[in-house]
Amino acid sequence: MQLNPDDVVMTAIRAQGAGGQNVNKVSSAVHLRFDIPASSLPESVKARLLATRDSRITSGGVFVLKAQQYRTLALNKEDAMERLTRWIESSTKVNKTRRPTRLSRATKVRRSDAKKRQSERKSLRKRVDI
Repeated sequence: MQLNPDDVVMTAIRAQGAGGQNVNKVSSAVHLRFDIPASSLPESVKARLLATRDSRITSGGVFVLKAQQYRTLALNKEDAMERLTRWIESSTKVNKTRRPTRLSRATKVRRSDAKKRQSERKSLRKRVDI
């Protein structure tokens, strides 16, 4: 699936955390905003994305992501786009439906035999009446 770069809005912001004076001067972190309803994705994909319970989706259907792992703006932009595409792919992947399995007859027989043996063993531990 190809993501249209026009659907994504990236803003450079100052990163948090350690880094000394550099953190206070340079805007190297990226604030990515992806408007799901207004995007060029197919309607079925949009519906699945909006149905996911993710705290990064606003009430207006905008996916907000903050990338600040790297010290350069270019690497953080690349990281943000990669994370966005990974999120879209993971939430649109259809899981296989689970088909319930049945126990075989031999398994049922072994289980009942084991239960009988255990019952007999416990009954032999009881006090003997003379």
